[in-house]
Amino acid sequence: MSSKHTRDLGFHLTDRDIRVLEDLERFRLLTTRQIQRLHLPAKPYGDHATVSAATRGTTRILTRLERLKAVARLERRIGGQEHGSALTIWQLGYSGERYLRQRRGETARAQYLEPGRQFASHMLAIAEVAVMLGEHAGAGWFEILDLATEPACWRTFTVGSSAITLKPDLFVITADHTTETHSFIEVDLGTEHLPAVLRKCRTYQRCYRAGEEQARHGLFPAVVWLVPTTARARAIQDAIKAARDLDADLFWITTTDQALDHLAPYAPPTNSVGDITTNPKGGNL
Repeated sequence: MSSKHTRDLGFHLTDRDIRVLEDLERFRLLTTRQIQRLHLPAKPYGDHATVSAATRGTTRILTRLERLKAVARLERRIGGQEHGSALTIWQLGYSGERYLRQRRGETARAQYLEPGRQFASHMLAIAEVAVMLGEHAGAGWFEILDLATEPACWRTFTVGSSAITLKPDLFVITADHTTETHSFIEVDLGTEHLPAVLRKCRTYQRCYRAGEEQARHGLFPAVVWLVPTTARARAIQDAIKAARDLDADLFWITTTDQALDHLAPYAPPTNSVGDITTNPKGGNL
């Protein structure tokens, strides 16, 4: 694709289109529903009257971007209770990738291939956590001071003469008017063998004991494992406790539906009559 074609693409993109492309680059994969929640939120998280109306608007945007080769839909769709286009999975298209790259003055080209099922499920689960945080922040529940995806959330630390890289799925800082909450997030789908989970926990513990994160930021973030079921949470908790070399107090294991209790443990905003308000407080992804 020529530079002229890429420049011409910019004339067809709105500011919201560009934000959609940036989110697809950031999260790698997003469903139509996730894009809708990020960019056309419906009540009580946004201005659109209904989710269905917002989804139709999102589908129109994505269909137009697909014609421009700025986004691409995956062959497979996700399962679930949603219907129709809400289940479609999207990734950045080659025109969109080149446009964002040239906009930043970068030359290295990223490849976007059809991902495997397990990778896609994990990427969408990570994105779901970020989307959930974003829509609550946008509705004024709290602020998001930082939200970093891979590889921006990775941490390299030194043990002896060896450099070790810790690779969380996400890093987030949320805040209300008095408190900040810093978290490394691991999104577990219940498919990882427990020995692999424990190896990751040991890397976190080594990072904690190295002290470099605390020296840079004054604290070590909570390590939050988000799991699909309470049975999986108990299994990981029991495995950590049984491992004599691990400090169980360093890790929080909870189900995904309880994620806000750990990642943003703040009271919902209220107006003067005690109702939850949806006026934005300024949280942004």
